[in-house]
Amino acid sequence: MPKTYGERLIFVDDLEVWVIEKRIRRLNLRVVGAEPRIEVSVPRRTSDREVASFVRRQRDWIDGQIQKALESPMAQAEAASPAEIREWREAMEECVPALVAAWEPILGVKAQKLAYRNMKSRWGSCQPTTGRICINVRLALYPPECLEYVVVHELCHLLVPGHGSEFKELMTRVMPDWKQRRAKLR
Repeated sequence: MPKTYGERLIFVDDLEVWVIEKRIRRLNLRVVGAEPRIEVSVPRRTSDREVASFVRRQRDWIDGQIQKALESPMAQAEAASPAEIREWREAMEECVPALVAAWEPILGVKAQKLAYRNMKSRWGSCQPTTGRICINVRLALYPPECLEYVVVHELCHLLVPGHGSEFKELMTRVMPDWKQRRAKLR
């Protein structure tokens, strides 16, 4: 990971652009989050004028990424009403137990408690010591294979707590397409 020297906000036409100085050679552009936020990583001492020129040349791509972000399930989730969140929770309470029951014998594990929360930054969590698994209700907005991936991921944590090579090998053994499923959540 390149060292970061600092960040600053500039305005390019009608866009807020976060400029992040790093130990790199070229300018790199990202549109991140449901908000979304435009970030340009730049070599140290890159002028705002240079950044503005770069952003203007990439404007069509930026607009497309912004549109995708605004239409994403995460953007929908940010604007959800309490009633919608309740509906998602009900959907999860209906679907998850069957998935857990199907995968427990395959993995040779037993989840002790299932919980459901509306979380902004995690799809699920697992407490291996207690066997408690929590699933994000926002998964109701994604294809069913994404929910199954998260359930299997959390059940695997009952066997392997971290995300190291042993965990990835287990995921690949039991769900060979887990990386493709995970990619749909990004």
